[in-house]
Amino acid sequence: MEDDLPTEFDLIVIGTGLTESIIAAAASRVGKTVLHLDTNDYYGGYWASFNLETFRKCFQLASSKDSAKAEAINNNFLRLNSLPTAVQNGRESWYNFAEKGDVDGWNREKIEQEYRRFNIDLAPKLLYARGAMVDLLISSNICRYAEFRALDRVATVWDGRIMTVPCSRSDVFTSKDVNVVEKRLLMKFLQSCATYEEDAEAKEELDGKTFFEHLQTHKLTPNLVHYVLCAIAMGNERTPCREGVAAVKKFLMSLGHYGNSPFLFPVYGCGEIPQCFCRLCAVFGGIYCLNKAIDGIQLETSNEGLKYESVKCGKQNITSKNLVVGQGYLSQAIFKTSIPTECRKPKPCGNLARGVILTNVPFGGASQNPGGGGVAIIKLPAESNRPNGATVLQMSHSSGTCPKNIYLIHVTTTAVTQNPAEDLKPYIAQILSNVSGASETAEKSEEQKKEVQDENTISTILYEAYFNIPSCLVCDENAHVSLPAGIRLVCGPYHELDYDQSIQQAKTMFSEIYPEEDFLPRAPDPEEIIIGEEEPVPEQADSLTDNNQPVDNASECRETESEATVAQEAKEDTVDKAEECIEQKQ
Repeated sequence: MEDDLPTEFDLIVIGTGLTESIIAAAASRVGKTVLHLDTNDYYGGYWASFNLETFRKCFQLASSKDSAKAEAINNNFLRLNSLPTAVQNGRESWYNFAEKGDVDGWNREKIEQEYRRFNIDLAPKLLYARGAMVDLLISSNICRYAEFRALDRVATVWDGRIMTVPCSRSDVFTSKDVNVVEKRLLMKFLQSCATYEEDAEAKEELDGKTFFEHLQTHKLTPNLVHYVLCAIAMGNERTPCREGVAAVKKFLMSLGHYGNSPFLFPVYGCGEIPQCFCRLCAVFGGIYCLNKAIDGIQLETSNEGLKYESVKCGKQNITSKNLVVGQGYLSQAIFKTSIPTECRKPKPCGNLARGVILTNVPFGGASQNPGGGGVAIIKLPAESNRPNGATVLQMSHSSGTCPKNIYLIHVTTTAVTQNPAEDLKPYIAQILSNVSGASETAEKSEEQKKEVQDENTISTILYEAYFNIPSCLVCDENAHVSLPAGIRLVCGPYHELDYDQSIQQAKTMFSEIYPEEDFLPRAPDPEEIIIGEEEPVPEQADSLTDNNQPVDNASECRETESEATVAQEAKEDTVDKAEECIEQKQ
């Protein structure tokens, strides 16, 4: 299989992370020949989703050292790193089932037997219903490759309690956690954000202060300030005012678009998203090779310095006009020059502390999690010397990411130390009673014991894992770098709730490579493809954006695929009934 690939392409992409997959799909869609390679045997890199067994193997490959600095250019040849997307500083632990017994019928053996029912994300995200990713999936018609469900709950921690945040008008007026005066203040403020326009007068009014200061000028009570700042704007006390108002508007505009929630989650995990773009690339002729041994990159010397020539795979040297490389594959030796701190990126990728936790009880108890828990988010404010807060996502079996009666919790924050468990500890303590994890059981007070008799609100951590996702080389340098002509590096996951920064980077890089081409024009549905002299099928996708009725699952946009089949079946049924009617008359 080493010598069966074509030797020349318009674009070669190494790594199947989200950003590089979007670029590959966009190039293939406009007729470019694309070769997409990955040394892993799975799609996604740091954006992947794994079953429990495969996820645990990540820690066996985890490296505490940055192997991306090891290789050097030798005779104009740069070898790729052997473990490009290995997590760092990984550790895991189990509840002590042997000594303490089963927890609600769960033990380690039973959990491990259910490993296929897990889809654990390395970089979990949510999609704003009116955000950049949903817009891109619909405009390009890639949405038909995946299924989505609406978020069930937006929550926050206030005064030591986990509380559901009133988001919509109906939530505000039915909430028992805010009084009548607070409801009017909150609705008035949310309405001002919803009607905000970025004109010169509005910019002047909002510039020069933080969103926190802006909230205080509207005389909102402390709990309302917390709700809006942390749970609706998803910001912190340092968030610029205009950025915070825009975030609130985005949140409000997404409400009611696909159900009574501003967020969507991909069924079976976020690892489905990069694969959607890979599928589109393959449909339009892109060639995919996973688990492919890639020796390295061959460079050549020109008047301007080193220049990209080809990629060496086994005995083949495969050339292309451009090369896009994902996070983790190259070493710093590829940099020609590096301009330090004054060009530092304001929001570098990676540098994430991640926690993956399995519990027996959803946070806040079952009564606060209708429908079996569903998908919920809690945005926690920053703690002590940690610059950013944490994002907590809770998944139940209805999300397609874990078995029934067990809950998968993702915790993400910016890494401060090389110990992700320590970075996440103060946040986990706010949402779970058993903060000591797998080693100890939380002491229950008499009041808690009485509460548990009616409803179990005490979560036991059955399994926990912690790891770091590093920054890419460019972000790790905190600089703008110069690369050999023809080579472009892309970033990994950002500490953002949606995919806005990654999509923007993909658009920018695509326009640099193909300035005259459209970025991801709409792909035709299968029934719209004309074979020979067939008549074209009338376009039906316009209804995707015209139908604003709330739905529980954003996969509604895939229904157009089956409409031709349904119509054919209806036609055949009508013919059968007509024949029966004729026979009866005879």
